[in-house]
Amino acid sequence: MRKKIVMLAIAAAFTSCQEDKGYFISGDASEMEDGNMVYVSEIDENTNRPSRVDSTTIEDGRFEFDMEDVESPNLSFLEFENTNGNVIFISENEKINFKIYKDSLRTSEVKGGKENKLLYDYLGHLKEVNEKVMEGRNSMRSAYQAQDSTKLATLQENEKELMDNDKVFKKKVVEENPDSFVSIMVISDMLRMQSYPINEIQEMFDSLSEEVKNTAIGKQIAKSLENNDKVAVGSKAPNFTAPTPEGDKLALKDVMGKVTIIDFWAAWCKPCRVENPNLVKTYNKYKDDGLSVIGVSLDRPGQKDRWLEAIEQDGLPWHQVSNLKFWQEPVAQLYDIKAIPAAFVLDENGTIVARDLRGDALDRKIGELLNK
Repeated sequence: MRKKIVMLAIAAAFTSCQEDKGYFISGDASEMEDGNMVYVSEIDENTNRPSRVDSTTIEDGRFEFDMEDVESPNLSFLEFENTNGNVIFISENEKINFKIYKDSLRTSEVKGGKENKLLYDYLGHLKEVNEKVMEGRNSMRSAYQAQDSTKLATLQENEKELMDNDKVFKKKVVEENPDSFVSIMVISDMLRMQSYPINEIQEMFDSLSEEVKNTAIGKQIAKSLENNDKVAVGSKAPNFTAPTPEGDKLALKDVMGKVTIIDFWAAWCKPCRVENPNLVKTYNKYKDDGLSVIGVSLDRPGQKDRWLEAIEQDGLPWHQVSNLKFWQEPVAQLYDIKAIPAAFVLDENGTIVARDLRGDALDRKIGELLNK
């Protein structure tokens, strides 16, 4: 009888071990030195920055973490002593295995868990798109230098098709995975890149499970969408006051015209600098008809000289303001700016009538509003 009880106890223990699919990390780090530290970090909900939650050492080329089960997935990272960079993954209650490449952490392999499978499928898609965009733009540069307008137009159309396909891919990820943490990451990318209308992003966010929406990133997106409603087309543009290059205070309400453009930019932003000549052309074309422009710079603290130099180099004749606080610029936060260049077009009543138009599209909209 005693023997049977012992056998049952062993069987129960074996069964419980087999069924335990808790949060467990293991990895091959044979390219790194034994004794080096390995750290697990997670995005802190309060600071929105990575915070170390555990550590171990590499022994015989391997490392292991037996982590406490997580209540919900979170964006996480592996960091290694004496090695720059990190390996991104999602914490989930699964066994997650890593193959670490010391000289190229970003190419390290991550296996285990449906969230990480979806994450690396998504990251692979982004890498492929970025490579094709860079290849296409190099070809555009060559076509421009060769004054081959036909080839340039074809390449531009190819890029547009590529970006349209990227939008379809992202939307499909969200629609097919409403319970996935990766979906909230995809929506975060959409918001940051401003690649979808806000109302569509709101609909996609609303379709997610409550568990996903209640993650740290989900709560941030909910707040961002709420703030974005305040600066959506049809809303009254929030007034603001900020320092001019001369150190005076200038308010939006003091520079309003029949049509007003709020232009978010920075000296360090190459796409902004490329777009500046188009905005100068539009301003000169319509300034006598009532167009006003106010530039809001997201330049870094201590780099006022670069801001002023860019204004002079690009010949920007309109009002300029900045607190020189980079992405913490209060006006940019008020308007929920996640990427630049970004522009808001206001009518004479201060109502936002268009957002993020550039080049000819912006010129046409200004002409339409001024009956030109």
